[in-house]
Amino acid sequence: MSACSASDDAQDNQDSILEPLCFPEQPADGAGAPSVQGPSLQGPGTELLVCLFCPESVSLQQKDVLLKHLLLEHKLVIADVKLIADLSKYMLYWKGRFLEQPVTDFCSVIKTNSTGPVEKQEDYFLLCDVLPEDRILRERLQQKRLEEVLEQQQVERDDGSFHRLCMFCSEEFAGNRSSLLNHMAREHSFSIGLPDNIVYCNQFLDTLQRKLDNLQCLYCEKTFRDKTTLKDHMRKKAHRRINASNHEYDRFYVINYLELGKTWEEVQSEDDRELADDEDDDWSDWQAHPVSAVCLFCEHQSETMEQIYTHMKEAHGFDLHKLRTELNLRFYQQVKLVNFIRRQIHQSRCYGCQEKFDSRDAVLRHIAAEGHMMKLPDVSTWNQPQYYFPTYENDALLCTLSDSDEEESDETNHGEDVPVIAEDISNLRALKQSSVLNQLLKNRGSCS
Repeated sequence: MSACSASDDAQDNQDSILEPLCFPEQPADGAGAPSVQGPSLQGPGTELLVCLFCPESVSLQQKDVLLKHLLLEHKLVIADVKLIADLSKYMLYWKGRFLEQPVTDFCSVIKTNSTGPVEKQEDYFLLCDVLPEDRILRERLQQKRLEEVLEQQQVERDDGSFHRLCMFCSEEFAGNRSSLLNHMAREHSFSIGLPDNIVYCNQFLDTLQRKLDNLQCLYCEKTFRDKTTLKDHMRKKAHRRINASNHEYDRFYVINYLELGKTWEEVQSEDDRELADDEDDDWSDWQAHPVSAVCLFCEHQSETMEQIYTHMKEAHGFDLHKLRTELNLRFYQQVKLVNFIRRQIHQSRCYGCQEKFDSRDAVLRHIAAEGHMMKLPDVSTWNQPQYYFPTYENDALLCTLSDSDEEESDETNHGEDVPVIAEDISNLRALKQSSVLNQLLKNRGSCS
């Protein structure tokens, strides 16, 4: 599809919420600013792994080659290699120790074919954390890596030189990384998590950008023939997210460094088991999971609804509680109103007077200057079925809307006998004659 036809389609359907939002393609040269690699996380292949017994060495990326070499040439197996935070330093440490003392002082000996002839028996050595020295070494490497990661994360939080283009559109972001991550979550329904949970952000975004440049879906990782097909696939299949099963992304989440050799999934499952085994069923201190709802008018996010309502009221003069009370809005009417306002602002249109502007910032300045924050058009404009559908698929604000009047009404009527009255009982004969079921029965009789 050409850019012109896409623009025409968007113009013709600009008032229809049923059509998915379409964002401009990213230009070919929009790869963003060059990434600055974190000081503590080196890319695969930049570190060398040395053999514990001979001069053999390989890159970190080829660690399986060295492990095979240790097994075949030196009869040594290292247990739980994936749990070692810094394999390069681990290998150097034990290479030095094996020069000082024989390997049998540290490793368990496993004899193969123990019941067979002596000439066919072989001794293999197992280096594992059953040995206190090995366990302490692994814990020390893990602690050092965690300290490096937390230090790097703090540097990224405070970094004001961040500069990149959005992966999905041509918008440019400078300053703090959170502005770009929040933009992708809000405008493109693509979230990689809260900024405070991420480390080595530039490398993370570079990894995702390479996949998109290679026309690869970020979730199922299939490759497509062009960008339009890829974009349609990710939208229709709801693949605008990363695959949590792809361990390539583990190093970009701080939680994966918190406990020795365990991923966030394992830590979480252990927490769940502890809760299940807990005999104390007191839920008085239970707290809801933060919703991270986004403001209707800016990029501000809040973890509780009272905070987001207070922000919109104090920062923008928009009082959703007041509108709900004055207009006596039920739950689904609130849903339609929120989706309507989101849609209008996305289209750079004032929802109060319907005036169109060139940009989102321009319409927001107009709404504030003209005092249109609390000005709504006629109810018939926004109270339409098309606004049942969310403008943004991950709009947490919709999940927090309440219908207190209805709840109060339910409490008032609880236990009372409420009569049920048929609507068309006064014209029952006409209803029977015009009934669809009656017509179906006639057709069935004629067929038989």
